[in-house]
Amino acid sequence: MPAYNEEANVAVVARQWLSVAAELESEGHEASVIIADDGSTDATARILAALAAEDKRLTTASKPNTGHGPTLLYLYKRAVAEGATYVFQTDSDGQTDPREFRAMWDARAEYDMQVGLRSKRGDGAARAAVAKVLRAVIRLTTGVSVADANTPFRLMEARALKHLLEIIPEDFFLANAAASALAVKAGMRTRWVEISFKPRQAGVNSINIRKIFRIGLSAVKAFRRIGRAAHTKSWESSQDC
Repeated sequence: MPAYNEEANVAVVARQWLSVAAELESEGHEASVIIADDGSTDATARILAALAAEDKRLTTASKPNTGHGPTLLYLYKRAVAEGATYVFQTDSDGQTDPREFRAMWDARAEYDMQVGLRSKRGDGAARAAVAKVLRAVIRLTTGVSVADANTPFRLMEARALKHLLEIIPEDFFLANAAASALAVKAGMRTRWVEISFKPRQAGVNSINIRKIFRIGLSAVKAFRRIGRAAHTKSWESSQDC
């Protein structure tokens, strides 16, 4: 979970997911929650430190601000390096529902990647427009179709994630969208699972029409870049190793 200036949300959201980790532990699994503070200027880091002192399942990290995508890549690489078998990602703004994790978890052995599908969104028309633009860009630049590319609610088998991390540049600003597109392009076992998506629980939605246009232009260049990189590393050949 990445967190940037989420003092109003992060304590509630962290406790929700720590409860999920506790439930998994009660079933005999090892489970932990890692939250990276991405250079917040509010009380996010202090809140996380206090939560980590309360619950050993929570690990926190503080890093300079690099944005959502690079922070995700930092967390993914850390999870893989620490020996995770499965990696689940969500955001710290309270828009996703932890109760919907179970449907993915129970089907984990059948898929390399499962991604939330936000058919109904509570975060406004601007965010929905970004998702449509992004889907079109991915189709144009990579030749694959994804139902919902950038959803912050996804369960990934760690070997598959490791393969994707070897392709995605560490400064890529749409890390989840890249992972979704590359998984489909590589022929990984991928599915989209219907989830609810609530309005942001607190804080400000910064998306506007001008920003949507900039995101679209930047995404075209970025996805052309990873499309070329994807041809150099085959998922099938890595499976044979």
